[in-house]
Amino acid sequence: MGAVRVSSRNARFQVWQALLTNRNKRQRAGEFLVQGVRPITVAVEHGWPIRALIHDSERPLSRWAYQLQQRQRGTEWVSMAPDLLAELGEKDEAAPEMVAVMEMPPDDLDRIKVGPDFLGVVFDRPTGPGNIGSIIRSADAFGADGLIVTGHAADVYDPKSVRASTGSIFAVPAVRVPSQREVMEWVADQRSLGNPIVVVGTDEHGTADIYDFDLTQPTLLLIGNETSGLSAAWKELADQLVRIPMTGSASSLNAANAATAVLYEASRQRAHSSKTRGTGSA
Repeated sequence: MGAVRVSSRNARFQVWQALLTNRNKRQRAGEFLVQGVRPITVAVEHGWPIRALIHDSERPLSRWAYQLQQRQRGTEWVSMAPDLLAELGEKDEAAPEMVAVMEMPPDDLDRIKVGPDFLGVVFDRPTGPGNIGSIIRSADAFGADGLIVTGHAADVYDPKSVRASTGSIFAVPAVRVPSQREVMEWVADQRSLGNPIVVVGTDEHGTADIYDFDLTQPTLLLIGNETSGLSAAWKELADQLVRIPMTGSASSLNAANAATAVLYEASRQRAHSSKTRGTGSA
């Protein structure tokens, strides 16, 4: 497909520019922007549909960009003036090598696959898109199967979230749902299929320390809002509330840090359990 040239703030540029700041327009278009080599590479590796690839009209294609062009022959290729590309890349000076216009997947909980070793995360009413991206990154690092964002929340596809995930948003399904009701119906369906998911809330007043609770079983972790923590409804629905033991004057952790700590502990327990099973069967 031949390259389309964009050298002015025409209608198409304005549509893409709006994707950076306007959540409603992202949702209506079913598109969001991805900036940078690594996130775009991860998106391609995981088969995400790309609607357009935008590159600097005054810069020769790098080897990476050329190979991407060859792999994405059915994707629209846009050659853009560097000052305009810098705006889409949200950079004050040099334009990024590439910006991708990515197709937004459906908010379908069935995108999250559940098996005997299931580990999922719910983030309840997050206000910071950067925290969403950070939790997605930690979920990817420690083997979680998906993230569910509930309630009135920051947008998973906000550029701050996409950047903070460093590409993990394309490796770990992130699904938005209106409330805990949809999540618990999904959990009930999974349990009926033989997946005994345990719903574990994190709270500074939890009744068990995270390292004393069995996180090797199929687990859905609940992370609360950055300011108010878990809602009363989620606390009631949780099978167990756990706490992160802390010393010093801090009474709590940032939501993304708390999620990372619990995900690490789940990963550690599962690795230890796997080694123990291996030793026992030898």
